[in-house]
Amino acid sequence: MSTTWHILGAGSLGTLWATRLARAGLPVRLILRDQARLQAYQAAGGLTLVEQGQASLHAVPGELADSPGPITRLLVACKAYDAEQAVSQLLPRLAADAELILLQNGLGSQDAVAARAPQARCIYASSTEGAFREGDWRVVFAGHGYTWLGDASHPTAPFWLDDLSASGIPHEWSADILTRLWRKLALNCAINPLTVLHGCRNGGLLEHHCEVAMLCLELTELLQRCGQPAAAEDLQHEVERVIQATAANYSSMYQDVANRRRTEISYLLGYACSVASRHRLSLPNLERLQRRLVEHLQQRGLPSD
Repeated sequence: MSTTWHILGAGSLGTLWATRLARAGLPVRLILRDQARLQAYQAAGGLTLVEQGQASLHAVPGELADSPGPITRLLVACKAYDAEQAVSQLLPRLAADAELILLQNGLGSQDAVAARAPQARCIYASSTEGAFREGDWRVVFAGHGYTWLGDASHPTAPFWLDDLSASGIPHEWSADILTRLWRKLALNCAINPLTVLHGCRNGGLLEHHCEVAMLCLELTELLQRCGQPAAAEDLQHEVERVIQATAANYSSMYQDVANRRRTEISYLLGYACSVASRHRLSLPNLERLQRRLVEHLQQRGLPSD
């Protein structure tokens, strides 16, 4: 009998994983935040995956944090700012050998979750898969990508990667997962805040080449100071490549602000600036960018943490 995949977070990536795992015949359960959400989910009859224009409904069972039964494998797919509190509600249910797969943007939330659940093995994940919600319980698979997984303290790959292969989830076990997370953090810091401040798609940043270049210089310096030279390598070229490859897309932070949702600023720019401060590293452009973004969010009545 396969181990049940518990999915925490019914956003785009959580739904994308849940539907593909369920489609492969694997046991999946979706953890919802309260009784009202659970009732709404049950009324919908499950999760809908839209892939290449074709919709399929998957009747993944839903439950609450305090539902009975142990949790051995948990995909944490909620936002970075919700991860620690959401996992803490599940602590009484975590099995002694529980594994948590952390699918958060940025850095900082992973350490907070690991500190809350010291008995669990925390596996970090970084994904380039594209998906967006078309409404509650309905996700559109927008772009094939890849998911890297790794555990800096325990390099042996888990056996359940076979479940991902069976589900058609492209993945790779990475011995240098922290390098990948730092690299993605730097890419997000160089692109996402500027798309918010300039009110543009990613491609609009081609008109702000100097601003992007100055940020890349400082982010490169930060990565090197943090002992991440591989993440720093040729960063500006990679940022420019991503801007061109995703020119027609709106960044996730742009979409959050446009939809009046809380952003993950504290785990992206905020994390980068706090680490720079700890290293006594002066990065004036990055610090100015954070101040501008905080002011922008506050002016719109949105959380700035």
